[in-house]
Amino acid sequence: MGVPVIGDAERRARLGRRQLLVPSLRAARVEDVADAVVGLHATDAATVYLSACARLAKPSAAEVDRALYEDVSLVKLLSMRRTIFAVTEGLAPYVSSAAARAIAAKERATLLKHLRDFAEGWDEARLAETEREVLAALAVRGEATTRELSEDVPQLRETMLMSAGKAYEAKQSVGSRLLRLLASDGHVRRSRPRGSWLSSSYPWALVPQWPEVPVREAKAEVVRRWLAAYGPATAEDVKWWTGWTLGDVRRALADLGALDVALAGGAPALVLPGDEAPVAEPEPWAALLPALDPAVMGWRGRDWYLRPEDVPALFDRAGNAGPTVWWCGEVVGGWAQRPDGAVLWRLFRDVGAAAERAVAERAERLAGWLGPLADLGGDDHRGGHRDQCDHGEQR
Repeated sequence: MGVPVIGDAERRARLGRRQLLVPSLRAARVEDVADAVVGLHATDAATVYLSACARLAKPSAAEVDRALYEDVSLVKLLSMRRTIFAVTEGLAPYVSSAAARAIAAKERATLLKHLRDFAEGWDEARLAETEREVLAALAVRGEATTRELSEDVPQLRETMLMSAGKAYEAKQSVGSRLLRLLASDGHVRRSRPRGSWLSSSYPWALVPQWPEVPVREAKAEVVRRWLAAYGPATAEDVKWWTGWTLGDVRRALADLGALDVALAGGAPALVLPGDEAPVAEPEPWAALLPALDPAVMGWRGRDWYLRPEDVPALFDRAGNAGPTVWWCGEVVGGWAQRPDGAVLWRLFRDVGAAAERAVAERAERLAGWLGPLADLGGDDHRGGHRDQCDHGEQR
């Protein structure tokens, strides 16, 4: 008896159901959204809000604010692939042990090298003492921006001249690098931005120390959550998403007892034990997802939901996805928002009148709760999509 086969249509049904993109399955709380996709990409401020609201029954920036800044039930960590993810408080200790701590160790070594090479009077002891002073200052202040902390810890104002003599030389403050290091090490978090939910000006606050989780156990738990949300998938998909070595990935899969299945065309893949049975076909669904959304960035192999010929229109040279239009588990177009609030979208192919109506409805609802904005997820990919939509077919 051969291994179970899970074809493309089944994978698309799983994507819509498990990532809460089917209308009847959307969540009431943002914590449920984050757990459904394991973690929300948080490199750009807007992505967390837009990804979450695409999966909430009642889209609300206030609901995301509640989890991030009031209940602090959603925390941001520099983790998988050295990308910032927003994960639930319950998953955070596992993500910290499985990914963030190792990244923090590398960040610390890199920062120390830069301090020795490009600043004066720095060594490991001074860096450690500065970290202690920053944490002590935060304990007194409650929360503070890097600039405010530099009033208490003056050495944060010191700078490093990077790439001296190059056309792209630039000065970096010690404070900007050190606070990022403390965040990746799980000591501080970003508090509510000063301004709108798209603001990049934010203070820092201390976070309680999470319980220690053995690294191997943590890696297995992260992969278990990921396979539950993204399976079936290949070991290469897991390696790409986590940024781990193939050895780490294989060890975690073995610890989980992951089962072999076959994809369309016979390619080998894996699922969690008991997850090889088909899922029910969901009702038709449309979605407008932001740059770096988990649905488009979840797998290395994307041909089952994204045509190769459409990749250049959606991805930048670094492999980052821009805003995407979805219909029933496939990427069928791109979208952008004008500063006046209008949401423009363009389909890459004919998907039928019903799909167009559904996409138009989602675009109207999105524009309705967004209002006029000027930034939806990073200049590198947003600008290109705005040009395509403005000069292509507008709907």
